[in-house]
Amino acid sequence: MTARDLPPSLISTLPGGYYADEGVFALEQAKIFESMWFCAVRASDLGRPGAFRTVQVGRESVLVTRARDGSIRAFLNVCRHRGARLRTEESGEVRHAFSCPYHAWTYDLEGRLIAAPNLTRMPDVDRVAFGLVNVHVREWLGYVWVCLADDPPSFEADVVGEVVTRLGAEEPIGNYGVDDLAVGRRIVYDVKANWKLLVENFMECYHCATIHPELTEVLPEFADGYAAQSFVGHGAEFGENIHGFTVDGSEGVDRIPGVGEDQDRRYYAITIKPQVFVNLVPDHVIIHRMFPLAADRTIVECDWLFREDVVGRGADLGPSVELFHRVNVQDFEACERCQPAMGSRAYARGGVLVPSEHHIGAFHDWVLGRLGAAS
Repeated sequence: MTARDLPPSLISTLPGGYYADEGVFALEQAKIFESMWFCAVRASDLGRPGAFRTVQVGRESVLVTRARDGSIRAFLNVCRHRGARLRTEESGEVRHAFSCPYHAWTYDLEGRLIAAPNLTRMPDVDRVAFGLVNVHVREWLGYVWVCLADDPPSFEADVVGEVVTRLGAEEPIGNYGVDDLAVGRRIVYDVKANWKLLVENFMECYHCATIHPELTEVLPEFADGYAAQSFVGHGAEFGENIHGFTVDGSEGVDRIPGVGEDQDRRYYAITIKPQVFVNLVPDHVIIHRMFPLAADRTIVECDWLFREDVVGRGADLGPSVELFHRVNVQDFEACERCQPAMGSRAYARGGVLVPSEHHIGAFHDWVLGRLGAAS
């Protein structure tokens, strides 16, 4: 990053090209998204053997499915014969196997090649060696995390470690029982902005008083630009007359049983690099998963998770969902407002971060370190 003469109150952002250049984005795909643990799908989306979802991880399409033994498997979504994509839909279910629509090479739910035209006449073809290419899988917080690297980094250090860094320990997030919560609502957003702009936006609240009237009503400290994520273990406290994390401050739904008194009436936000945001409140959990598709386009899949009995009885989730849906729309519109200027000569050297945003500089250093660039 080019050095700049700035007053002590300000530090530089990344140069604009880091948000607009497709060459930089291609490097990020290889060095970040295809090399790190990536949160792919909610495990409950794969309800029974043969259920599958396809997700874009860097430059690769990944096929995630539940095998016959109940385990979750992931494979590159590529037929080993001539490279056809096995499944083009986002989700679905097969009975016993994945069959390529081009030449009918067929793979079982464990990825083994089990059939192909004239395969019996080719006894030298190893059914495992010519099976689907496996992708590493872990389950945590009720989600399936995948890693395309041949030698994956430590999940405990890179994923769980982000939670420990933010909350001070792993135990506090365990109180929310995220694995056992049910998806009460899911909204998918197509954001015309670079993924890093979304991360930076989520990490700071300098903008909150400007664009988040509903959120600052519920969390008054956010109106002062308080960056909760820059303080270990801090949860933003609900306002005095606020009864729940809802769009109008009304009562929410049943509190998650494990949430302690010290976590009640508080909101915690966690960034798990490179593409997950976790939001914890007493009666539900909101998880964002980003799928960067281009330098200027990011799909965000947002889940609102509640107790199973709350979802099962058809409780009114509207006020709870509406609050953060509005926050999402407000944030994403702000990021889309920034994106066109990333290629401007006015932003060639980047922008600046005020003191309440200085912690974002550590994120920029992390990006540069992953890309092998000099800071």
